[in-house]
Amino acid sequence: MDISAKAKEAAQYVGTFKFWKELVIMTLGMAVTAAAVYYFLVPSKLIIGTISGLSIVLSNIFGGNLGTWITCINIVLLILAFLLIDSEFGFKTVYTALILGPLTQFWDAVYPWQNIANENLVTGTPSVMGDPWLDLCCFVLLLSASQALMFSINASTGGLDILAKIVNKFLHFDIGASVSIAGAVICCTAFFINDFRMVVIGLIGTWINGLVVDYFTATLNNRKRICIVSKDYDRIRQYIINDLRRGCTLYEVTGGYSGEKSIELVALLGKDEFSSLMHWLKENEVNAFTTASNVSEVYGTWFSSKKRKQLQEEQKKR
Repeated sequence: MDISAKAKEAAQYVGTFKFWKELVIMTLGMAVTAAAVYYFLVPSKLIIGTISGLSIVLSNIFGGNLGTWITCINIVLLILAFLLIDSEFGFKTVYTALILGPLTQFWDAVYPWQNIANENLVTGTPSVMGDPWLDLCCFVLLLSASQALMFSINASTGGLDILAKIVNKFLHFDIGASVSIAGAVICCTAFFINDFRMVVIGLIGTWINGLVVDYFTATLNNRKRICIVSKDYDRIRQYIINDLRRGCTLYEVTGGYSGEKSIELVALLGKDEFSSLMHWLKENEVNAFTTASNVSEVYGTWFSSKKRKQLQEEQKKR
């Protein structure tokens, strides 16, 4: 797909309700990200493997405003996002990447970190929490939650997330591992302004960031894979299809102990749907052997409740 076609596709996406709903999510997520950078990285010069961390290094070496460095680097990276990933991801990242710098300046104007920073007893550098490890924990939790939220709507916080998404797409690493790989390279630039101890803390923080992103991503995308063996499998099937509006698969199985043939029903459900099914089984006293496991990612067709209802209404009209 050429650039003009991608631009046209992006323009059509702007006119949808989905875009405006996600615009609010992206703005709030980026406000949290900017606060995490400004209050927990800037005072202590703690360099985590992010574009914000790289910008802190460059602003300390060459001077200039932190927000300006963030914006300039993100402009280059968002072009890569547009060309190498997809237009929706690229278009959203244009927005998130460009507002991170101004939002960082916004927090500086609203409440400067100098008002709450304490001197670190070990390094003598300023620190909001008074300790680089506590600064690290606060930053990673806020950033990881924001990153996972962005990835769930096919967006990003810009910068490092773009590199991570590219690694994820072409090398097929988990998104958390992709964040860690791209971030480790950036962390090494901290040797220009920090001592060895602070660089090690940054590397550890980058690794933890990848783990926490995977955790939050898995939590947001979590589905339940249920397996039910029951003589009333047809009643259960009807409930899943008609009430929960989900599909299911039936398998013929043989009991290893009894040797009896039976039917196993397998389905993927959301958390609320799984709870509804378990309540229905108990309320209707259905005798069923049920197991459930977590599924963190689903590929292919997975319709939302609203979309499934629309499809069902369309089928009735035919």
